[in-house]
Parts: sequence; C-alpha cells; structure tokens
Amino acid sequence: MRRRLIAATVIALAALVGIVPAEADIAHPAVVSTNPVDWTPHVLDGTVWAVAVVGDTVVVGGDFTTVTDSAGTTRYARRNLFAYGLRDGRLRAWAPRVDAPVYALVGGAANTVYAGGFFRTVNGFAQRGLARLSLTTGARIASFRASVNWGDVRALARYGDRLYAGGTFSSVNGVPRTALARLSAATGAVDTGFNARLAAPGLSRTRVEDFALSPDGRRLAVGGAILSVGGLARVQLALLDVSGTAARVANWYTDAYRPHCMAGFETYIRGIDFSPTGAYFVVTTTGRASSPTLLCDSAARFEVAGTGRHNPTWVNRTGGDSLYAVAVTGTAVYVGGHQRWMNNPYGRENAGPGAVARPGIAAIDPRTGRALAWNPTKSRGIGTRALVATGTGLIVGSDTTQLGREYHARLGMFPLA
Repeated sequence: MRRRLIAATVIALAALVGIVPAEADIAHPAVVSTNPVDWTPHVLDGTVWAVAVVGDTVVVGGDFTTVTDSAGTTRYARRNLFAYGLRDGRLRAWAPRVDAPVYALVGGAANTVYAGGFFRTVNGFAQRGLARLSLTTGARIASFRASVNWGDVRALARYGDRLYAGGTFSSVNGVPRTALARLSAATGAVDTGFNARLAAPGLSRTRVEDFALSPDGRRLAVGGAILSVGGLARVQLALLDVSGTAARVANWYTDAYRPHCMAGFETYIRGIDFSPTGAYFVVTTTGRASSPTLLCDSAARFEVAGTGRHNPTWVNRTGGDSLYAVAVTGTAVYVGGHQRWMNNPYGRENAGPGAVARPGIAAIDPRTGRALAWNPTKSRGIGTRALVATGTGLIVGSDTTQLGREYHARLGMFPLA
C-alpha cells in the first residue's frame, strides 16, 4: 500500500508541474482477481491491439467495426477506435473515424489521446500513421501535424512535452527517421536533435515492434528488427538514454537475442514493459522454436543497472507458444499470447517437466521468474495483444471471446481485489 500511495503522490505532483510519468509506472499492491468485472463492453469482430487510460476514460484501438454494451443489447458502429468509462463500462459517444487499424495509443494533455497505426486519414483529413484526438469531441487536433511517410506506427509513449513513436516508417513530416522518432507532443514537429539511427543491414526492413519508456522518462528500451543503433551493434534490443537533447546509446547491451529462432523471424521480440520503479524491464517474444536455452517464446527480465553486457535475470519459457504482451506491476509480471503453458523450458509443443497450464494469460513472480498461482484462463486464438495495468486493475485486449471462463469479447478487466 505504501508504494501505491507514493506512486499516486508522484503522479499528482508531476501533473502540477506539467510532467506526466510514463505509463509503465502503475504499481499494484497485490495480484489482481481471477474474476473479470461484468461491465466491460464487447468487441464483436477483429482484434483489440491497444488500450490507453486517460482519466476515467478507456480508449481502445484495433481493427474492428462493431461494439456492444456489456449486456450485449445495443450495437454501436465503431471503426478501429472507441471509448468507455473506466469504472462503469458505459460507451462514450466518442467515435473518430480512421480508415485502417490502430496499433498504439497513449494519453495526452488537455483530455486528448494520441493514436498510431496503419491509417491514412483521420475524420476525413489526410494524416498518416499518427494523430492527436480530443476525448471530448473526437475531433482531430489540427495543430498536431505529424505524419509518417509509409508503413505504420506500432508504439507510442509520452513524457511531458515529448512524444516517442516507433514502427516501420522511414521519415516523419519529411524528416528522415528510421523506425523511431521523438516529436513535440504539442505540434508533432520532429525533434531534430534526436536521431537514434536504427539500422538492420541485410534484413528486409528496420522496424520497432515495441518500446517502453522508464517511469522517470530517462531510458527507452527498444525492441524489433534492429542490428545497430547509433552505429553500435545492438541485436533486436537496445537501451537508450533519452534524458537529454540527443538519443544516446547506453553502455548496456545483451547478446541474448542474437541467436535465431525459426526461419522467417527477423525479430522475435514482441512486447516490452518497465517495472514501476524503473529498475528492470521485461521482454516477451514469439519465434516458434522450443528451446531450454534460446529466448524464443519466452518472457525475460533484464536489469537496467550496470554497464556492458547483460544477461537476463530470469527467463520463463512456454515450450513453443508466442507471448505478445506484458505489463509489470511490481507484484506480478502479466504476460499474454496464445500460450498453453509456462515454466516449460523442456516442452516441445507439449507440457514438459515442471510445466503449468496457463492458457492465454499468466502472471509471473517478478523475483523468481516462476509462474504465480493466478490462472483465470483465456481462450487462446492468435493471442493477447494488449495488457494495461491501471489503478483499478488489469485491462486485457485480444481477438478472442472468453476471459476467466466468462464471455468477454476481445476486451475485459481483472479488478484489484
């Protein structure tokens, strides 16, 4: 409880001076319940890819067209974006129009939200991949003029007046930036002093799959199809010092993701999240390759402290099933994908010695790296794509309709007890 009160105090004080901590800083005093709340809306098609909480509003992004209330009695046309009340599940009238999937969301100042994805138009205006939207009206904030040249935006993070965007683009607003850029949160202008110079020579495309910003806004852990950052060798995973005006590559690296998984995976990193203290972060992967030594289909904890080469503090393997999403709350590391088991380093698409069943979603002890007893279950599908810890619980977004042995179409929330 003390940590939770401290976190709340830090957030309140930060808001007074205009600094918003990174979204990774939500600490929970306990593991969430295994019984989902009954009042979240249902998404009837597609996939929920992203969730952001702004005040008492939950914003949901993905590739869908129709949403119902929790009772399933009323249908609403909502293409790729919608919003509902955090504590009551009531659908907002909010319905901006984007013409293609939304993959990333992050809250903005003055009751706004930033959206990233594969779209080319927002409310009929040409604006590719990035937009800022009013949560009051759904209007596009015209003063935010960021637009990528092609590809998509897959990750967003904000700290104060700085907005970070990652994906598959090669320029923003005509300014060359390969897969990662820092922008003005107000105008969308590219920060010309910040250029991480990501590269992946020999791969089909340099891309950022996900990143996580430390709660103090000083470190950015970046994962994806990457072979070098700022001219230094960094394979799939890099840590940047973003506290100043430039993008400085930290004297921190790992060779853990240098070995290959199954052919065709130029990167197998899929999710990254910092702990509430910023002392460590956790990486989740796909790869379709069962191994007691490789980091394919696993969750792995890395410490931030220290210099030079880093090995993971612990690794929890699924035995061949993908993990896509991760949320770290201090008391648990929640992971989601289409996994059947955890604690399964010797599994080969089966339950090996010591494996425990954890379909679709699991919680890991952040100290030991072993699966906790928490096991609500989830239908697997392609997998869980969004895990967001809030002050009230854990929100889950995916492509399936069963969560905690109840009907929750593509969206649900496990509350804090």
